[in-house]
Amino acid sequence: MSQNLIRVSGRIKWFDTTRGFGFIVPDNGLPDVLLHITCLKRDGYEAVTEGASIVCEAIRRDRGLQVFRVVSVDVSTAPHPSELPVRTHVSVVPTGGFELAVVKWFNRQRGFGFVTCGEGAPDMFVHMETMRRYGLVELIPGQAVLVRYGDGPKGRMVAEIRLPDISHAPVSH
Repeated sequence: MSQNLIRVSGRIKWFDTTRGFGFIVPDNGLPDVLLHITCLKRDGYEAVTEGASIVCEAIRRDRGLQVFRVVSVDVSTAPHPSELPVRTHVSVVPTGGFELAVVKWFNRQRGFGFVTCGEGAPDMFVHMETMRRYGLVELIPGQAVLVRYGDGPKGRMVAEIRLPDISHAPVSH
């Protein structure tokens, strides 16, 4: 089988641990290479970050190249999430400071959800790309978040999001 393996060096294009796969952009101009989470974990890695350098062995399948074995991963080449390009077509400019909001619901598979600043306040759309830019990968209904928002084409949209700083919260005994 080793004669069918192709050594690939490249960068992680994107990887979604929830969906269980992602793609590598090879340095030598080959088409993108599929990277499955089972292969990644088998070779000692839990996840990879967009932009990380990777060396692997790939095999040609019916639908293209697929990683057979991960040789090495170098995350030092990956940019900080806030430096990654935004992949959504809509961006909004925040109109005020951070406000406390609560997650109404979030669907990672669909890549979006809604938060609210309280009873009677309009819901605010939050996109996965906005979360990614600020280092968040998941939102849980009922979770408190701090948001800055602006007006989008269909209503309020979250422009910035972060978790509240709980280091100064009162301690209960």
